[in-house]
Amino acid sequence: MGRGPADGAAAGGDVSAGRRAAAEGRADAAPDAPETTAVRQVSRVVLLDPDDRILLLHGFEPDRPTDTWWFTPGGGLEGTESREEAARRELAEETGITDAVLGPVLWKRHCAFPFDGRRWEQDEWYYLGRTDRTATHTGGQTDLERRSVSGLRWWTWEELSASRETVYPTRLVELLRTLLDDGPPDAPVLLETERV
Repeated sequence: MGRGPADGAAAGGDVSAGRRAAAEGRADAAPDAPETTAVRQVSRVVLLDPDDRILLLHGFEPDRPTDTWWFTPGGGLEGTESREEAARRELAEETGITDAVLGPVLWKRHCAFPFDGRRWEQDEWYYLGRTDRTATHTGGQTDLERRSVSGLRWWTWEELSASRETVYPTRLVELLRTLLDDGPPDAPVLLETERV
């Protein structure tokens, strides 16, 4: 999930903003937040189609379905897999897209947030991904993802910039515009830590 571990990873204000951040990977701690766990290594994919639309998942706190946010596909590393292997696996599980061409790591960030009854700390790497396929399939999602993801959507930059919905990382509109205008950075950009 984007903000929280439902995506195999987590994301992240107030308690509801904190829970949103959890699904997206943010890190601001709410006073009643559960105890923090070890830092998860997470890979995410900024997946673009031929029209430069970005694919985002719509997540929510399992016990609070009105607390929603949008986030990039991705999740935690499993076993001995590399960051790139985790990005490819998570993308396939969450979206059904297996033919994406992964590019460089665009951004890195640390985030912390409460989600599904626990506190998540994540070290996230965001890979650029390109695909010609826009049809998605969510049959590979985990149980937690099925309980906390309500759908997927391809967004144009214009739609995303006009939206009033919560999106993670919080600077995604600005970061995406820079990516579309200037191409990938020479080295990954270190984003500010987000805590919920």
